[in-house]
Amino acid sequence: MRISAASAAYGEHLRRVRRLSEHTVRAYLSDLGDLAEAADDIELGEVDIDVLRDWIWRASERGDARATLARRTASVRGFFSWAAERAMIDVDPALRLATPKRAGTLPRVATADTLATVLDDLRTEAATGDPVLLRDHAVLEMLYATGIRVSELCGLDLADIDDERRTARVTGKGDRDRVVPIGGPALAALHAYAVRGRPALAARAAEGARRADAVFLGRRGGRMGSRAVYTLVAERLGPAMGAETVGPHTLRHSAATHLLDGGADLRAVQEILGHASLGTTQIYTHVSGERLAAAYRQAHPRA
Repeated sequence: MRISAASAAYGEHLRRVRRLSEHTVRAYLSDLGDLAEAADDIELGEVDIDVLRDWIWRASERGDARATLARRTASVRGFFSWAAERAMIDVDPALRLATPKRAGTLPRVATADTLATVLDDLRTEAATGDPVLLRDHAVLEMLYATGIRVSELCGLDLADIDDERRTARVTGKGDRDRVVPIGGPALAALHAYAVRGRPALAARAAEGARRADAVFLGRRGGRMGSRAVYTLVAERLGPAMGAETVGPHTLRHSAATHLLDGGADLRAVQEILGHASLGTTQIYTHVSGERLAAAYRQAHPRA
């Protein structure tokens, strides 16, 4: 079986057995598609460690980031392990493929003052009653208040919001559900959007279209997509931070860092973010440490 044919079967395995998100599956299959192209789509049994190393080297030479190289390595290791388990190959060529070390960069974080300014400005604009502005304000407030992922935000249904308990039930990676708290400003923005914004957007749905249960609707009345959320965050938060590469994850990073800055327990932050491993959450302790060191250098007379 050639790489491309096996990749298609592997994709179904990722969706149906491992139940990975479609976004993750597409990323893995994109990597395997690139491998198939680079290796002239040879038979699985013909792939050896040299083929894989050459593929990774070419990606490195064209300037792929270390994080991308690490993902590519993980993609082929998972793929060939799966193929070996099903006796599609005799030897797993990816066993000795080393994972490139990730660069020690810290996630981009917005200051609390910057976010307060952006959110206050958007709340003022939304006071005009424009349904899209009401939605946009609620989206940003929710992302920052809860630290949820963009896919989790877009997947929220009306039944997932509990006004009385001030919580939201979200479905994260691996279809794992968790409940996250919602702060007062975010809840107020959600209420304003639910009363004055969402009905107007829902009315824009095409006649006969299935009624969307989604909390956040697009301009045409359907469920709001992740691309629209990325655009919204980039347009609203990017200029305030003086950065072009700003997305919903910046609000997730900011929420986690500000929670730790405020004294939150690391395990509590892990639960809120839905991290399977505490080690993933620990990166935010380094972010907070950097902020502390910067404040010290700026303010202490003997720094």
